[in-house]
Amino acid sequence: MWSFETDPEFQSQLDWMRTFVDERIVPIETLRPDREEFAALIVPLQQVVKERGLWAAHLAPDLGGPGFGQLKLGLMHEIIGRCAVAPYVFGNQAPDAGNSEILARHATAGQRARWLVPLLEGRLRSSYAMTEPGAGADPTLLATRAVQVSGGWRLDGHKWFITNASAADFMIVMAVSDPDAGPHERASQFIVPTGTPGLRVVREIGTLEDSRPEWGRLENHAEVVLDGVLVGADALLGERGQGFRIAQERLGPGRIHHCMRWIGQASRALDLLCERALARYSHGSPLADKQTVQNWIAESWADLHAARLMTLHAAWTIDRYGVKAARTEISAIKFRGAQMLHDVIDRAIQVHGALGLTTDLPLQDMYRRARSARIYDGPDEVHRQTVARNVLRTHKAR
Repeated sequence: MWSFETDPEFQSQLDWMRTFVDERIVPIETLRPDREEFAALIVPLQQVVKERGLWAAHLAPDLGGPGFGQLKLGLMHEIIGRCAVAPYVFGNQAPDAGNSEILARHATAGQRARWLVPLLEGRLRSSYAMTEPGAGADPTLLATRAVQVSGGWRLDGHKWFITNASAADFMIVMAVSDPDAGPHERASQFIVPTGTPGLRVVREIGTLEDSRPEWGRLENHAEVVLDGVLVGADALLGERGQGFRIAQERLGPGRIHHCMRWIGQASRALDLLCERALARYSHGSPLADKQTVQNWIAESWADLHAARLMTLHAAWTIDRYGVKAARTEISAIKFRGAQMLHDVIDRAIQVHGALGLTTDLPLQDMYRRARSARIYDGPDEVHRQTVARNVLRTHKAR
């Protein structure tokens, strides 16, 4: 039988994290610092995390991490998710965390020394260039080509919605290297330093999260063109034709982390909802006495608790049986968690009235991110389809 209990020593770490995030990291949210100011603020905090042995916790011990496993990582990400700044303090921000995992598994010794080590130390930033205008939810439709030439590869294509592209020191680019192979054996992955001739970040894309993006911010999404980009043979990450498999390795555990962060974010929104309901007096009584508000609190607690248990069970399944065995659970928590996040934050905004729409509170920013969650890492509809197909395989027509 599965259990989500953890040992007392690790629980003490979680208790410390909760206090550290709420008291030392959350206040940074309101400052909106530029890149240099941000680094100056978080470097001392990162050092504290390293001294606690919690830095880059997603990695194995031989790569500088503690090797906690997905269940413990999930419990950590639940706390980290309370604040958008916290992942940078703990060394597991996207897309760097996912990139470091596949570099750890598939990079050569030379690639690790050049890219992985400084990435883990926080001296480099990275981006992951897979999505294209014509291949968002279906990566088998990728059109970016990788053609083998003397001494290496030539990359040509158009990438879209690439996180951190303008702030990154290198990109991991997914491109079709074997167009005649099967749909899941056509693509390979390549490490491309930014600044390589032919690699061009066309623009920052304004989004629901940030309608007027600032160039080079730590969090951004950009349009990228590869026009005759030449890289050496040593740029190939992993085996040729295995790009799709590597991408799946990266996305599976990453979705656990995303969902647990959403739970942390929703938990904070529920805290705000309850505090407001108790403090605000209107029409003869506190809002907490109104049946509608009580319904919102009850539904939010139940939705949050259900999503949390589903996500921890998916993490437990990965730890015990591997990522492949948890495919149904991973897809289920992705669409259920994203919907829960949106609904809880929406209720919290409603109970705050006009205040909930202002930048005096984090709710408006959380709300925009929550809407994006239903598209990131594959739209919810694709994950629902995956769950339905996997469930149907366990049944027969009668």
